[in-house]
Amino acid sequence: MNITWIESTETRTWLKRSATVEPPGESNLALGDETGERWRGFGCCFNELGWLALRDLPAEQRRAVLECLFAPRGCALSIGRIPVGASDYAAEWYSCNEHEGDFAMRRFSIQRDRKCLLEYLKEALAIRPELSFFCSPWSPPTWMKQPRAHNFGRFIMEPEYLDAYALYFLKFVKAYAAEGVHISQVHPQNEPAADQKFPSCLWSGEQLRIFIRDHLGPLFARKAPRTKIWLGTMNTADYAGMFLPVLLDDDARRYVHGIGLQWDGKAVVRKCRRAWPGLEVMQTENECGDGRNTWDYAHYVFSLFQHYMANGASAYVYWNAILPPGGMSTWGWRQNAMITVDPATRDVTFNPEFFVMKHFSHFVQPGAARLELEGPWSGNAVAFKSGRAVTAVIANPMHETHELVLRAGSKTVHATMQPRSFNTLKLAL
Repeated sequence: MNITWIESTETRTWLKRSATVEPPGESNLALGDETGERWRGFGCCFNELGWLALRDLPAEQRRAVLECLFAPRGCALSIGRIPVGASDYAAEWYSCNEHEGDFAMRRFSIQRDRKCLLEYLKEALAIRPELSFFCSPWSPPTWMKQPRAHNFGRFIMEPEYLDAYALYFLKFVKAYAAEGVHISQVHPQNEPAADQKFPSCLWSGEQLRIFIRDHLGPLFARKAPRTKIWLGTMNTADYAGMFLPVLLDDDARRYVHGIGLQWDGKAVVRKCRRAWPGLEVMQTENECGDGRNTWDYAHYVFSLFQHYMANGASAYVYWNAILPPGGMSTWGWRQNAMITVDPATRDVTFNPEFFVMKHFSHFVQPGAARLELEGPWSGNAVAFKSGRAVTAVIANPMHETHELVLRAGSKTVHATMQPRSFNTLKLAL
């Protein structure tokens, strides 16, 4: 049995270590059968503030940073999230059509994106051409909301506005396709249960049902059938109030191809998978921290990866892949990033959560089958199989060393995990 073991601690990251293989015996983690769930991939969101930090680096250095995220030798990310208009990490708040009453979307434009987000996306695509993308708005155009503002408020639920908003999505998807960026999924609203001081819009489950069933779904079925509608990105555990109104309506559900969850949505991952086995569930946004990028918070993020995967999610999407030092948003919240780029000094820092992501994504590629796990360490681990190779990712959150004894078929693998460490074991069976 050939074994690759990579370990990261707070003081030493991505260290190659040696494990021992012994005959079968007692174990504290055992590989089980395939669950029947296939992995879609790992990803990140493309935000303006990330590109603004990155773009002034010399071209060679900028490409090297992006290769750490998207190339096979790096994190090998395969999914990208695109904001429709401003996210809370845009340089300013905007939409693609702020012309009041333009229900025909004649003045729709992605001109701003051509100067920022699309440059970011195209440089990533040059490294990983097979990247797939999904999109969601943080806010509709302000003239479609009450009150008229990017932050706070609700959508004006009148047929003329709903039809125009569905057309807004279609225009966005087609405009991006013309730029060489195919969007495979549309999620109607980022965090529809949150009324925020940054771009946001509240929707009820009933309102989402009406929009998907009567407007967005039929239009995309006719005009853009390759782009699928997902119920996302849902930030709530209110399963009865926010999910069931859409999913129990056959005419709405026929247009829904998956469920996107983030933040409080993590509480209903297993419920969604069990109740709707025909629908994929993906995690759509990593929880963001406070800009300090600590090793402690990286362990919390590992627990989120493990929770979503072990409960049946098919993808995990990080939030800000790249930010300037401090990670300050335009509305005053500091957040974590995988990579910090200082545009003034051109210094690049790989933060703890970069290594959390790489411990998973460098090894677990799209199409891998998740395995059941048993034993005391199963609550801190996930495992996947591709062909005859098995990858197990385990965190030791404790402040002392622990011996991992992993049973794999007729062998046991022994590895002494360092305190507060992340570990990836790839076994060639």
